Amino acid sequence: QVQLVESGGGLVQPGGSLRLSCAASGIIFRIDVMGWHRQAPGKQRELVATITSGGRINYADSVKGRSTISRDNAKNTVYFEMNNLKPEDTAVYYCYGSLRSNPQSAWYNRWGQGTQVTVSS
Repeated sequence: QVQLVESGGGLVQPGGSLRLSCAASGIIFRIDVMGWHRQAPGKQRELVATITSGGRINYADSVKGRSTISRDNAKNTVYFEMNNLKPEDTAVYYCYGSLRSNPQSAWYNRWGQGTQVTVSS
């Protein structure tokens, strides 16, 4: 059973910064894409940023220019840093990985349980 566990959320003042981490554990052969989504109250879940095992990165326009996604393939861990936080960044942030458990298995997505980020003074 593969688990993804996020850490690093909390209360942040406007203009502040955050750093989220997400570590995958369990029977993992390979993880292709890792990334972050977020869901604000009353809104649909939206993509925030993704990074492939080869380092190709994609950001949502709403966070582009003030965010950095990175990963440590040896540790099956993805990181997300964002600065100049705004109240509209308040959401539950979910990490996910697209992975396979052995060379013959199908790829599937696994999600973390989410971590709350609240931007407020």
